[in-house]
Amino acid sequence: MSDSCGCEVTPEDTSNHLVIIGGGSAAFSAAIKASELGAKVTMINDGLPIGGTCVNVGCVPSKFMIRSSETIHKANSHGFDGLETNGRVADYKSVVSQQRRLVEELRHAKYINVVADLPDFKIIEGKGRLVSPNIVEVNGENIKADHILIATGASPKIPSVPGLDKSGYLTSTTALDLDKLPESIIVLGGRYIALEMAQMLSRFGCRVTMLQRSSRILPTEMEDLTGALTNYLTDEGIEIVTGVTLLNVSRTNGETTVEAIVDGAERTFKASQALVTTGRKPNTEDMGLEEAGIDLDENGFIKIDDNLRTSVENIYGAGDVIGEPMFVYTAAYEGALAVENAITGLSRAKDYTALPWVIFTDPQVAGVGLDEIEAKKQGIDAEASTLPLLHVPRSLAACDTRGFIKLIRDKNTDLLVGARILAPEGSELLMEVSLAIKHEITVKEIVSAFHPYLTLSEGIKLAAITFGKSVDKLSCCAV
Repeated sequence: MSDSCGCEVTPEDTSNHLVIIGGGSAAFSAAIKASELGAKVTMINDGLPIGGTCVNVGCVPSKFMIRSSETIHKANSHGFDGLETNGRVADYKSVVSQQRRLVEELRHAKYINVVADLPDFKIIEGKGRLVSPNIVEVNGENIKADHILIATGASPKIPSVPGLDKSGYLTSTTALDLDKLPESIIVLGGRYIALEMAQMLSRFGCRVTMLQRSSRILPTEMEDLTGALTNYLTDEGIEIVTGVTLLNVSRTNGETTVEAIVDGAERTFKASQALVTTGRKPNTEDMGLEEAGIDLDENGFIKIDDNLRTSVENIYGAGDVIGEPMFVYTAAYEGALAVENAITGLSRAKDYTALPWVIFTDPQVAGVGLDEIEAKKQGIDAEASTLPLLHVPRSLAACDTRGFIKLIRDKNTDLLVGARILAPEGSELLMEVSLAIKHEITVKEIVSAFHPYLTLSEGIKLAAITFGKSVDKLSCCAV
C-alpha cells in the first residue's frame, strides 16, 4: 500500500505503532513503557551496539576503569601507619579484557534480554531516516508509525584545530578500548569527561597534561570546589594548564605536538597521544529531520517542549539528542515520559527538580539543586554551610579528609535548595539531599533525623548543624 506522500508502506506496520530511532537508554525505557501501554514497537538502531553510549562506551566501561585505577592508587598512597602496600599494572590488556566482558554481560542482561519477551516488539539494525512525519525509512523499507521517538544520542564533538584530524587523536570511546597504555597523553578539555579520564590514565601510570580553554576546570562550578579539586589532581602529578588557545596539532615519529597560546605566550606540549574531550554533539545528521519539519537548535540538538514533543506533533525526542542534561538516568526518564505522553495523550511536563549529578573523580564531585550564586540570582535569600571533611569522624577514621560538604538553604524557609560535595564516595550522600529538596524537608528536620555514627552520611547532619555555628565547636555527639 502507499501513504499520502506516495511512499510504499509495509502493510503490517499501520497499527497503533511506535517507531523508536535509537537503541540506548532512552530508547529502551520508551520501548518498555510503550509495551506496558499496549503499543506495537519497532526499534531502529544504528551506530553503537544495542544499549547505546552508557553500557557500551560510557558509564559502564569508564567506571570500571576508574575503579581499577583507584585500586592501584589506594595501594600506593594510603594514610595508615605500619602498612606497606604496592600496586602496579601487571597486565593492562587483561584489565581492558575484563572491562569488555562486563560490558558484554550487561548489554545482554540489562538490554537485550529485557526486551526479548516484549509482545509486538522488534529491533531492526540500520539507519532510520524520516521520509514524512509518519514514515521512517530503514534498509530500503518504509515503516508507518502513529508516533515516532528520536533517541539517537550524541557522540564526541571534535574541535576545529589545524592539524588535529590529520594527526589523529583519541576520544573517550577509543581511549577506553586501548590494549596498551600510552606513556603520556595530552587531554584537550577540562570538564567532567576530561577530568575522569585524566585521573584514571594518570593513576594507571600515564603522564597527563590537561589543556583547558577556560580559566579553570569545571568553569560552571564555584571556585571553592574547582580550586580544591585542581589541587588534589596536581598533587597526583597531573599538569593542568588553563586559559589555553589551541593553534596547531601535528604528529611526527610517534609523538603528538600541540602548539598553543597560554597567558599571551606561545607554548608547545608533546605527548604520545592526544585525547579530545571537548563536549558532545547530537547524532542528528542525515536523518531527514529538517525536511520533516523538526526544529533543531544552533548546535544541532532537537528542540522539544516541556512534554518532550518536537515541532512536529506526533514526533518526540529523548536522551542526549535533545541536549543537557546528558545522563543515562535522565535519558531513561525522558524516554518513558515521552512515550506516555504520546500514547495516552497526556501532557506531563518533564521535571528536573532536585536532579543529582556526579563526576567520578577521586574525590568525587557531586551536586544537586542550586549553588549559592544560582540561588541568589533566583531571588532566594541563600545561606551556605561548608563542612570540611576534617570534621567528619568517618573521614578521620579512613585517614582521608580531602574535600567538603556544602549545603545551601533558604534562610527564610529553612528549606534546602542545593548541595555541592567534594569527597571520596561523595555521590553516596546525594539522595538524602535530593529527597529533602524534592519533599521540602527543612534543615531542622534533617538535624533531628538519626544519622549513624562513623558513616559519611553523618557529614550531612553535621553540615546542617553548622548553619550559623562554628564547626570547631561541634562534638562527636552533636544533636
